[in-house]
Amino acid sequence: MWKVLLVEDETFVRESVKEIIRWEEMGFTLAGEASNGLEALPIIKNDPPDLVLCDIVMPQMDGLELLQETRKAGIGSKFVMLTCIGDFESMRRAMEYGASNYILKLSMSVKDLRETLSKVSRELSARQPQVERPVRQPAAREKITHPEVNKIMEYIEQNYDQDITLKSLARYVMMGENYVSALFKKKTGETLIHYLHRTRVEKAIEYLTTTDLPVNRICQNVGFMNDNYFIKIFKRMTGMTPSQYRMKQ
Repeated sequence: MWKVLLVEDETFVRESVKEIIRWEEMGFTLAGEASNGLEALPIIKNDPPDLVLCDIVMPQMDGLELLQETRKAGIGSKFVMLTCIGDFESMRRAMEYGASNYILKLSMSVKDLRETLSKVSRELSARQPQVERPVRQPAAREKITHPEVNKIMEYIEQNYDQDITLKSLARYVMMGENYVSALFKKKTGETLIHYLHRTRVEKAIEYLTTTDLPVNRICQNVGFMNDNYFIKIFKRMTGMTPSQYRMKQ
């Protein structure tokens, strides 16, 4: 089951979204809800959901800010934005920040929501086999000939412990975010976020096998902002937790 966090400040809309879909039949489970971004962010950092269904206009922290903060934390949860008719600038910015899709609240139907969830489910399923493969030293790093892609890979290799986002990488090579994302996937066969995670996990393995540093310290040293998310990503890539990996060595 894919975990969903519902973030919406209007109680009526939130309850409607919860009721109009048979979530489990579509492979999703509603793991939590929040009324604004400020309330949702610690939930996401503590236990990252697979999908965040999120209103754009909310008090305290809106949906765009929540999406940005989630990406800054290195968390790759899918985002689908709920928006009002005519809010084209917000929709454009949401897609630029990496949202998968958007739904118009005033005309939202079961069909719209089902189609969107089906699309997200396919995307999540498509990337699942890739992230479950064991970590390996990527020979592809030496075979890439595109200068900007090489520049990004070198930057990640040297700055994996820093706060790295798609926006910062795009700015580094002076290209648009969507173009950089598509180009990197085309040239390497993997997404930028997966490449960054894999690099960080490889560095974590070096710490686990050559030092006695505690797991939470290693988490910080390799650039993960959240211990639980680090453990989740590490287990996806190696099949075991960092502690289990260390014990096997």
